[in-house]
Amino acid sequence: MNEPISFFSGFGPKDLWFLAQAAWQTLIISVLSISAGTVLGIFFGWILSESKIAGAITLGFVLDAFRSVPLIIQLVLFYNLFNVVGLAMNPFWAGVIILGVYTSALVANVARGGIEAVGAPMRRAGRSLGLSYLQTMQHVVWPIGLRAVFPSWVGVALGVLKDSALVSVLGHPELLKVARDLITRTQQPLLVLAVAGAFYFALSYPISRYAAHLERKWQS
Repeated sequence: MNEPISFFSGFGPKDLWFLAQAAWQTLIISVLSISAGTVLGIFFGWILSESKIAGAITLGFVLDAFRSVPLIIQLVLFYNLFNVVGLAMNPFWAGVIILGVYTSALVANVARGGIEAVGAPMRRAGRSLGLSYLQTMQHVVWPIGLRAVFPSWVGVALGVLKDSALVSVLGHPELLKVARDLITRTQQPLLVLAVAGAFYFALSYPISRYAAHLERKWQS
């Protein structure tokens, strides 16, 4: 008499450890990309909001291109471009660079909205107190404007964390790539994907909760 096949057959503690290591890779890629992209995005947003020259228009066009072209196409093109010219590119750093640039394009739009939300009267008030332009931006515009768009930035960060799964097309062993490999070996797609989804939730949920805590703290 044949014994019933267990739902957990083929999936063991070692597989769970592999997924945990892959989740760590996903976290590293996301943190590096979001951090670099946020800094660049704020700088780009400042240029777009404060400058009306042709350079700002060109920058806006480039950022729109990164926002419009599917991220998976950007990853594949960038990674394979180095192979075409005979240079080796690590899939990890290819993912970090493209995700970082993609994040900067999204954050630039968010930062520009926050900077432009600070009206001229508040800027003139800062200048009337003897603050220079940069001091006014540092002590008046950026704290108020960027705090106002903080929820939008959190949405961008969470989106990039999930989009990091696309780095799997480059072969880097992040969470989705390892999950797909385990599905092929264990033939347990529902279980493996459920565990991978739990890891994504574990990475995302603390960010959203801490962001909500900061918003309540700022409003009090």
